[in-house]
Amino acid sequence: MDIVIVGHVDHGKSTLIGRLLADTDSLAAGRLEAAQAACAAQGKPFEYASLLDALKDEQEHGITIDAARVFFRSARRSYLIHDAPGHVEFVRNMVTGAARAEAAVLVVDGELGVQENTRRHAYLLGLLGIPQIVVVVTKMDRVGWSKEVFERVGEAASAWLARVAVPPRVVLPASGSTGGGVARSSENLWWFRGPCLLEALDAIDERPARSDAPFRLPVQAVYKWVHRGDDRRILAGTVQAGRVHVGDEVVFYPAATRARVRTIEAFHRAPPGLASAGETTGLTLDPEVYVPRGSVVARADERPPQVGTRLAASLFWLGRKPLQLGQEVRLRIDTAAESARLESIARRLDAHTLEACERDTVIERFQAADVVLQLRRPVACDPEADGFGGSRYVLVDGYDIAGGGLVRRVLADPLDATRRAAMQRNFRWERGLVDADARAERLGQRGRLILVSGPSPTRKDVAKALEAALFAAGRTTYYLGLSSFVHGIDSDVPHDRSPEAQAEHFRRLGEMAHLMVDAGILLVVSADVIGRDEWAVLQAVLGTDPTSLVWVGEEGTPGSALQVASDRSVADAVVLIGAWLRESGCD
Repeated sequence: MDIVIVGHVDHGKSTLIGRLLADTDSLAAGRLEAAQAACAAQGKPFEYASLLDALKDEQEHGITIDAARVFFRSARRSYLIHDAPGHVEFVRNMVTGAARAEAAVLVVDGELGVQENTRRHAYLLGLLGIPQIVVVVTKMDRVGWSKEVFERVGEAASAWLARVAVPPRVVLPASGSTGGGVARSSENLWWFRGPCLLEALDAIDERPARSDAPFRLPVQAVYKWVHRGDDRRILAGTVQAGRVHVGDEVVFYPAATRARVRTIEAFHRAPPGLASAGETTGLTLDPEVYVPRGSVVARADERPPQVGTRLAASLFWLGRKPLQLGQEVRLRIDTAAESARLESIARRLDAHTLEACERDTVIERFQAADVVLQLRRPVACDPEADGFGGSRYVLVDGYDIAGGGLVRRVLADPLDATRRAAMQRNFRWERGLVDADARAERLGQRGRLILVSGPSPTRKDVAKALEAALFAAGRTTYYLGLSSFVHGIDSDVPHDRSPEAQAEHFRRLGEMAHLMVDAGILLVVSADVIGRDEWAVLQAVLGTDPTSLVWVGEEGTPGSALQVASDRSVADAVVLIGAWLRESGCD
């Protein structure tokens, strides 16, 4: 069981853990004596916290900087404990330590009581969805083992936890330095009839077995060793929940393509017939469908994850600069990473006071909020209510983890119906005997839609010249002008600029492009200036991976695109586009 220990700086977390390790005989042989000798050599009294504070900076400053991970075993089970830092500057590390915890211990100094980071950490525990919390009022030896002090501090901590919707299972007194109330009771605590800390941990309810939940495997990487004569395409990742057998039909979200598990691969051992929750594994498929990193694998006969581009989420912001309404950051959930924009702030709280803040256009450092995040592309996830931990996410600003929280709900967006129709199409797609890898090997390419748009009058010339250049290079390619499509396949759709007509034009274009891309063709389409909505429709129908947008002109790009200046010659533009396609592995 994963447990995180949190609390304000110097409230005795490391001492408590050190005593827990020593009193359960969980230390390596000689570790205790070595720590005692080291303290003696430095001329200072031995403290149990020194068993954990192994980093040089921690020893110099006397505070825990990183989230130390230690193992111990009780008579009931094994534990992995994260000692999360309490100093205000290390809240980010505390979130890291709590990210996978099933339960938490909130430590409160009996002398000092509830402090700033006590409140902040308690709120974070609720934000991260950790429902089982034990409160330990520690350093009881320094307050004369006073029952009155314990009750006052314990009641204050319990009241705060109740405000953040995570009331504690139990509140208990202890002293890390003497060991009273840690792994055993103490006669000094004769007035307390509850459990010691070790007994309280053993009484925590274990999370239902993840192997009994619906199967989830976030795809971490796709491996293929053609140069070794190995033609297997192996999807690798850690099984987050459930189990899968050889022969099971699986579905890959958000695209909803499906295949059967041909083999389950393991490193340096015979291929097993089963992969279960917690195991790092690899899958090969029949047929070999295209599955990008960040996809979530589910079994076809079980409840699927939810897919969407708008997420209602709780958020705790850690960035040094405030998060502005409309600002774009990088969202990471499981192995998926996607650009996200702060669409709205429903409620913003000061994590120290839990008071609502007046301004609703910015989230300051160490503030929490209920927000809506708009993603550039859909992701698959299991919101908080689904119950087995697929809802935690982090936000990356630049190179820093700047925030995180829980996905509460997947919200509807204008393209939901279009996306669901495309997913249903993919799920029901009937494939022939030639798989995508064999087709790509024959053609020397994978299919792709290359849409050339923009305000420049040379746009159509660039698209036609690109087709010619690709054909001359031996590629299988086809040029399609949007007017040819509109007056042919789309002739029954009104030729106006109404949102409904535009959406249907691009939905049908996406379906036709899907056929050509599936056949391995590089489809070059020229279109008038399109907007973000039209491009989003195309990507909802076709998927985001086999689409590339080239924008000829200086203004108005609707999304991520290669921008070609309007004063470039057609020949120069084609060279630039060709290089871009090669660099991105698209040709």
